[in-house]
Amino acid sequence: MTCFEPEAQGNLVEDLDFHKFYFDNAAAMNANTARKPQIHTTVLNPNVHLMGEEGACIAYVRLIQYIDKNGEARTRQSQETRVWQKRNGRGWVCVHVHRSGDPSWTITAAMDNHH
Repeated sequence: MTCFEPEAQGNLVEDLDFHKFYFDNAAAMNANTARKPQIHTTVLNPNVHLMGEEGACIAYVRLIQYIDKNGEARTRQSQETRVWQKRNGRGWVCVHVHRSGDPSWTITAAMDNHH
C-alpha cells in the first residue's frame, strides 16, 4: 500500500510500518484512558469509479465527530481517495490512499484526558 496523508508531511509512504506506529500508540493511549473514546464517522458524497473487473477508485469527504478533553463535541473533515484492486485469494485490497485535511493524531490528542 502507498499513501499521501498529512501525517507523512507530503511524502509518499510505502508499506504499513508507518501506519502501525499510530495504531500501536492509539491502542496504548486508549488503554490508559478511563472512558472509551466516542468517535463517529460519516462518509459524504462517495464517488466510485470502476476500472474494469479488478480495479476501483472511491473519493469522498469524511467527517469525524468526537468529544474533546473538555467534553465538547467537535468535528474534523478530510478528503480521501482510495484505490482498490481485486487480488486472487485476498478479495479487494486497498493499494493507495490520498488524504488531505487534519492529521488523524489531532483527534486523539484533543480527546486525551492526560494533558
